[in-house]
Amino acid sequence: MRLQRRTAVVAASLALALAAGPLAAPVFAASDPRVPAAACSWTTGPDTEALAAALAGIPDDKVTAAQIRVGGKGSWHGAAGVRDVRTGAPVLEHGRFRAGSTTKVVTASIVLQLVAEGRIDLDGTVQEYLPGLLTDDFREPVTVRQLLTYTSGLQPGAGFGDTTEEMFPHRFETLTPREVVAAAVAKGPAYTPGERQTYGNIHYTVLGMLIEKVTGDSYAHQARVRVFRPLGMHGSSFPAGPDPRVHGPHNRGYEWIDGELVDVTEWNMSDRFAAGDLISTTADLERLLKGVFGGRVVPPALLKEMLTLPPVEGARYGMALETFKLNGRQVWGKSGSRPGYATGIAATPDLCRTVVFSVNATDARSNGLGIAQRFAFPAFNR
Repeated sequence: MRLQRRTAVVAASLALALAAGPLAAPVFAASDPRVPAAACSWTTGPDTEALAAALAGIPDDKVTAAQIRVGGKGSWHGAAGVRDVRTGAPVLEHGRFRAGSTTKVVTASIVLQLVAEGRIDLDGTVQEYLPGLLTDDFREPVTVRQLLTYTSGLQPGAGFGDTTEEMFPHRFETLTPREVVAAAVAKGPAYTPGERQTYGNIHYTVLGMLIEKVTGDSYAHQARVRVFRPLGMHGSSFPAGPDPRVHGPHNRGYEWIDGELVDVTEWNMSDRFAAGDLISTTADLERLLKGVFGGRVVPPALLKEMLTLPPVEGARYGMALETFKLNGRQVWGKSGSRPGYATGIAATPDLCRTVVFSVNATDARSNGLGIAQRFAFPAFNR
C-alpha cells in the first residue's frame, strides 16, 4: 500500500485514523496494582503529564501508533494511535511488534547463563569455539567478552542497504547469519580486538552462532527455554526462518519511502538473527528488564560483569546494554529499530523505575534519540 506524501494527501491518508475520535485518543492508566513496585527510596513517580503529552496527537506524519509502559515506583501505561491507517482501527495497547536490537539483551543473557554453567568462558575465543570462522587475517584472538561489549574489531557484515529505501525491494530475500558473518570476516579486522568500542549487529550475530554451536540447539529454542518461559514472556518469539509476518495481534508499521507512506509490516528479518529478530510486547520486555536486573536471568555475579564498561576510551556499553544519566540517576537501556518499528527499554539497576516503549514510527531507523527523548525520558524526569 502506498500513500502520496503531500500535505493534502497525508491528511486524506490518515483521515480514517484521525476521524476515529475517542477511539484514536490516548488511553492511559496506572499499571495493575497487584504488581508490587520495587522497594526503593524514590518518593515521586514518572512525569505522567509529559508521557501523556508524548501520546497526544497520534497518529501524525511521524508516528502512527505508540505504546508506553512504566514500572517500578509509580507504574503507568498508555497507548495512542491506530493499528491500521487504512481502516482507522484503534491502537492495540498490548500489540506485538518488532523489537529490533533489544534482542541483544536476550542474547547476552543466554551467553552469561552458559558462562555460569561452565560451557563458555568470557575470555574464551571465537577461534576456539568456532574454528575456521575467522580467517588468518585475524591474528589476535577475539574473545566472547569482546563480542558482548562490541569491542571485537569485526566489521559490519552483509546487508541489503543502509536505508529503508535501499532495503525495501529486498524485504522478502534471505541472508543467512553465516553469509552475514562471512562478508564481515572477508573485510578483515577494523582494529585490534579490545582496542575500541564500535556498536554493531555483527558481534551479536556471531554470539548467536556461538550459542547454537555450544548447545547443539537453535538460538530461538534456547531463548524460549532459558528466557521467555521462565519469565512468562508468552507474547515473545522469533520468526520461523524467513517468515515475514508478525503473528498475533499487532499494530502495522509504516515508513516514508520516496515520498510515499508505505506499509512495511511484512519483512523477512532473518539476517538480524540474534542481533535483532525478536518480536515481543511491552509487558514482556518489562518482564525481561525485571528478570535481568532481579537476578532471575543473569546470575548476580555475572550481572555485575554485564553492567561493567570495557576499559576503552569513550565506552558507553557494557554487555548489550548502554548506560546514561537521566535526572542524575544512572540508567541502563537498549534501543532497537526495524522499518516501521522503534523500541526502547530502560531501567535503574535497583528497578525503582523501568520503561518500555514501542513506537510505530515512519522514520524508525534514523530518529532513535528523538523517539527515546519523547517516549522514554519522561519516565525518569522526577
